[in-house]
Amino acid sequence: MTVHIAKAVSLPSHLQTLTNLADARIGASIVSCSDEFFAEAARMLQSTPAQFIEGKYDDHGKWMDGWETRRKREAGYDWCIVHLGVTGMISGFDIDTSFFTGNYPASASIEGCYAPDNELDDVEWTPLLENSVLSPDQHHFFDCAAQTVTHIRINIFPDGGIARLRVYGRVVVDHVDTTQQIDLIGLKNGGRIVAFSDAHFGHPNNLLSPDRGLNMGDGWETKRRRAPGFDWCIIALGQTGQIEKIEVDTAYFKGNFPAFCSIQAAYVENATDAQLIPQSMFWPFLLEQQPLTMDNIHEYVAEVLGQQKVNYIRLNMIPDGGISRIRLWGKVVE
Repeated sequence: MTVHIAKAVSLPSHLQTLTNLADARIGASIVSCSDEFFAEAARMLQSTPAQFIEGKYDDHGKWMDGWETRRKREAGYDWCIVHLGVTGMISGFDIDTSFFTGNYPASASIEGCYAPDNELDDVEWTPLLENSVLSPDQHHFFDCAAQTVTHIRINIFPDGGIARLRVYGRVVVDHVDTTQQIDLIGLKNGGRIVAFSDAHFGHPNNLLSPDRGLNMGDGWETKRRRAPGFDWCIIALGQTGQIEKIEVDTAYFKGNFPAFCSIQAAYVENATDAQLIPQSMFWPFLLEQQPLTMDNIHEYVAEVLGQQKVNYIRLNMIPDGGISRIRLWGKVVE
């Protein structure tokens, strides 16, 4: 069977530093939906690009990589409620209809609610995206006024299929225990990517994902450098803290792991993301340059700045290559 993979598209620049809160890898899940006859709604939350497999059918018809409802023969529309992986302040969406050509919805709207107890019976749903026209086989990027939500409900008019749903925002942490050591940079604790030099093969957002990488594509990987210098990314800690231990994981990177890495860090107040890029070159080192090895977890003690509070780091990957995950273990400083 011939398999087609959806073409990669560039995120609008204002969404590139936000987190996809509807990612199954961080715990996003389907609560309920009106119908999923042709294709189960959970496929819509997969992190991998949609695919189309020619000639693949199941008991209900053509197998599709996404959420697809049956043809509606009565008034109304289909809907699906998604529990986000983490509470977040939502700023935008990507409704992707890749490979849905004659079976895409005519339009869609999105609502959100804040229900940390998961009780949705009497919850008030707030409009996040007005009913908007969709087209076949393409990504649709939409903005919305920032709202803090735990769940979203996507409504499709009147029926049809969506390959992938991305919900972009910033993690909102409801409660943090300052007595416990946590991963201060972890995505579920609010860590986010600020800027990076290159992400040709894999986005640095993957660095912050929970659990170890699934494969070589589940990490930050840059193109082969053909000029002097090295690659870097700036990361905002989810919580300001004192770092006690560092982990740099090169899982699955065997012929393309970096030769060395180093980490710079600082505590910076009231700076825009753009201002941090030139500043970061002069931050003191949390971790001096260290050699890396293939497919391995490297553990370091944060000796230099371990007693100082930091809220930003710059990870330097020398000269290029791939890193799967980074962890900064420490305690939150109020």
